[in-house]
Amino acid sequence: MIIVGEKINGSIPAVAEAIANRDAEFIKNRAKAQAEAGATFIDCCASVHDGEVETLKWMIDCIQEVTDLPISLDSPSADVIAEVFPYCKKPGLINSVSGEGDKVDKIFPLIADTKWEVICLLSDDTGIPKSAADRLKVFDYIMSKAKEYNIKPGRLHIDPLVEMLCTSEDGIAMNVEVISTIRKQYSDIHIIAAVSNISFNLPVRKMVNLGFTVLAMNAGLDSAILDPTNRDMMGVIYATEALLGMDDYCMEYISAYRDGIFGPKK
Repeated sequence: MIIVGEKINGSIPAVAEAIANRDAEFIKNRAKAQAEAGATFIDCCASVHDGEVETLKWMIDCIQEVTDLPISLDSPSADVIAEVFPYCKKPGLINSVSGEGDKVDKIFPLIADTKWEVICLLSDDTGIPKSAADRLKVFDYIMSKAKEYNIKPGRLHIDPLVEMLCTSEDGIAMNVEVISTIRKQYSDIHIIAAVSNISFNLPVRKMVNLGFTVLAMNAGLDSAILDPTNRDMMGVIYATEALLGMDDYCMEYISAYRDGIFGPKK
């Protein structure tokens, strides 16, 4: 499973305070903890109204000082991402583009001849489509744009857009349909989800998050935005990969346990 560590995001009050105070050690400690816990990318999101470019540059410097992991650049503005991504020492993951506006036509040309990967949200100018069929139409549009700019499927992380379970009429059936349909079409594409979105406004959220992760992985999810320091979640991911036949002789599961990524703290 590709893990995008979610803990350096200005929408989190403690992170917002650290950004306001330019508390570099706080940002560094969060980056280091996620790297040691098994993250693949470190998400970097400023969530500020003013000075987003300069704030992201500062955050990038903090992260790169303590880990060599690639960064997931997270901003709603394609223009901000275009200005900031050259400051990363190595290709990472752009979060994100969608079918809305001209985001694709701004970001895809920038990364076409690079090794950067990109999260693609299945939303468009109408918002988040209500049906699997309409989300798959957005997917088809994004894939046509990727082909136009010669961006291979393996560099795309498709986000079916997980919404709150407590307001859903069909549980995660629509997400499963979208994920499984895309996976059948493209074996090498990545399918990603912000796992914690599913449990908003529910008690004991971690139970819902864990259950969703197992079901989504079974449908074809291979990438997730989550907290890699959550040892229960990491254990479930390794166990699910083993159960799905993705881990020969459970060697990755055993290694992760021995390395202390999950299980009792050593």
